[in-house]
Amino acid sequence: MSDESPDDGGQREFRSGFVCFVGRPNTGKSTLTNALVGEKIAITSNRPQTTRHTIRGIVNRPDAQLVLVDTPGLHRPRTLLGQRLNDLVRDTYSEVDVIGVCVPADEPIGPGDRWIVDQVTRMAPRTPLLGVVTKIDRVTPDKVAEQLMALSALIGAERDVVPVSAKSGKQLDVLSDVLVSMMEPGPAFYPDGELTDEPEQVLMAEFIREAALEGVRDELPHSLAVVIEEVIDREDRPEDAPPMVDVHAILYVERDSQKGIVIGRKGARLKEVGTAARTQIEKLLGTKVYLDLHVKVAKDWQRDPRQLRRMGF
Repeated sequence: MSDESPDDGGQREFRSGFVCFVGRPNTGKSTLTNALVGEKIAITSNRPQTTRHTIRGIVNRPDAQLVLVDTPGLHRPRTLLGQRLNDLVRDTYSEVDVIGVCVPADEPIGPGDRWIVDQVTRMAPRTPLLGVVTKIDRVTPDKVAEQLMALSALIGAERDVVPVSAKSGKQLDVLSDVLVSMMEPGPAFYPDGELTDEPEQVLMAEFIREAALEGVRDELPHSLAVVIEEVIDREDRPEDAPPMVDVHAILYVERDSQKGIVIGRKGARLKEVGTAARTQIEKLLGTKVYLDLHVKVAKDWQRDPRQLRRMGF
């Protein structure tokens, strides 16, 4: 049924709403969020539970505004941090207008996918579901078709399933159109042009953590947290020099051995982390940045309520 009226010049009624993508680790949820928004607002990694905060990315269209809520992955928790992340996810499921169930085109649907769909339907039984087959650039069209059928069988044949590639951009416009069609008419929640409501300091900490996670062993990802201690405008610059911001951050790990991993031989690893993160932070702030990084051990912080509060969880 069309929402155009014969005398409105073909103008569609403005629609808006909130969307959450769910799926196993490394199904491309954060990458998909970034691609739809058009800017990097969520960090990506091939490590499970990379996302730790609920980050909102905003898709602005002439006819609609979609608010994409990037959440930590739902998992079976082993620590207090894991439990708190799961609680965050459950709260989000009940508040969004659409949940997109993501499975990659290049991996068979398995018990983990079925567990997530079961959890989602239990926690938010009234929230509409949409299937999303990601990473379609990695497989043949026949494999994509097989995965579409498998995902449709998992979530219910009455629900739409859309194939996309965040990397190539293929079908992103189709996914956006389908999501908009599932929204109710309503006003924009954020000013036009705004891409996220996340505070800059949180994004800076996330960019540092993403850089530190690149290429590390399995033991480190869950044990690493980043806290921005201070952000100061550099005032002693020559008049003809561009502005500069000093960013001081601490990377927390749980053991001395992990500290060595982050710092690397003669500090080489930490220097690489600083270079990669500084590039992202300069793009975020639109100015030159001096990034000062220190690594500290906070023993078993994932299980300590006091330390979790200090780190923002």
